[in-house]
Amino acid sequence: MAQKTPVAVAVIVVTFNSHGHVDGFADSLRQSQVDGPLRLVVVDNASTDGTLGRFREAIPDLNGIPTTLVDTGRNAGYAAGMNAGIAVAAESDYVLLLNPDIRLEPSTIRNLLHEARASGAGIVVPRLRDADGSLRLSMRREPSVLRAWGEALLGGRLAGRYPRLGEMETRRVLYDGIAEPDWATGAAMLISRACCSAVGRWDESFFLYSEETDFALRARDAGFPLRFTPAAEAVHFEGDSHQSRALYSLLVRNRVKLYRSRHSGASTLLFRAGVFVGVALRAADPTRRAAALALLGRTSLVAGPTS
Repeated sequence: MAQKTPVAVAVIVVTFNSHGHVDGFADSLRQSQVDGPLRLVVVDNASTDGTLGRFREAIPDLNGIPTTLVDTGRNAGYAAGMNAGIAVAAESDYVLLLNPDIRLEPSTIRNLLHEARASGAGIVVPRLRDADGSLRLSMRREPSVLRAWGEALLGGRLAGRYPRLGEMETRRVLYDGIAEPDWATGAAMLISRACCSAVGRWDESFFLYSEETDFALRARDAGFPLRFTPAAEAVHFEGDSHQSRALYSLLVRNRVKLYRSRHSGASTLLFRAGVFVGVALRAADPTRRAAALALLGRTSLVAGPTS
C-alpha cells in the first residue's frame, strides 16, 4: 500500500503566566513522533511571569522544531490567541491546539493525524488523563434545556449516564473506542485546514470558556463532526476554574451565552433557569454562590487567565 504524503502540522499553544508549564510542555513536544513537518506557535497573552522568555530558552532543546513566538500585548482571551496562532500557521495542513498544561505522549500527534486522515474528520481529540493517570471525562453532548435541568437536579456526573439528561459523557466504556461526541473539552484539538477555512475564526466574544463548544458545533453544522480516538492520549493538568469564583462565574455565564447564540429567547430563559438552579442548589460552595449571583447580574466578572 502506498504511503500517504506527510502533512505539515502546526502546534499552537496560548499562554498566560504559564512559566511553570513550559519545560514539561516543551519536553513532551520534543519527544513527539511525527512523520511530517512540525512547527510550534506560542501565542502569549501578556504574561508577567517570563513565559515567553522561558520558551525562548527552551527552543534549542526542541530538536530543531521551528518556533514562532507571538506577543499579543494584552490578555486577549483564548479564542483571540487561537485566531492569532492559526493565522501565523496558514501554510499548515493541520493545526493542533493545545493548552500549556498538556503533556503529549510520544505517539499522540501521529495517532491524531492517522485518525484524521483515515476518517476525514475535521476535528480529532485524544483521550485525556489526569496527572494521576485517571480518565478525564472530556466528551460532551450539545447543551439543551433538558440537560441543563437534568444536571441541576441530578448533578453532572449522574445525569451524564443518561444521554438526554446530561451534557457530560460519563459512561466510561465509551472512552475505550472511537466516538463522535457533539463537542469535547478544548485542551487538545487537531483541526484540519479545510475545517478551519469552512468554520472561520473562533468567536473572541467568549474570551474564555465555551469557545471550543461554539467552534465544534459550528464545525458540525458545516459538515465537519468531531471525532474522539483513544489511540491518542495526553495528560492534562487541571486549571483553577472550579476554585476561582471569577473564572467559574465566567464559565457559567458563557454557557448561557453560547446557548443563546443558537436558540430562541424563550428556550434560553428555560436553559438559563436550569443553569441557575444548578448553581443555586449548591450555593454552600462559594464558587457556586458567586456564579448564581453572576447569573443574576449582581457581580462583575474579572477577566481570568487563558490557561
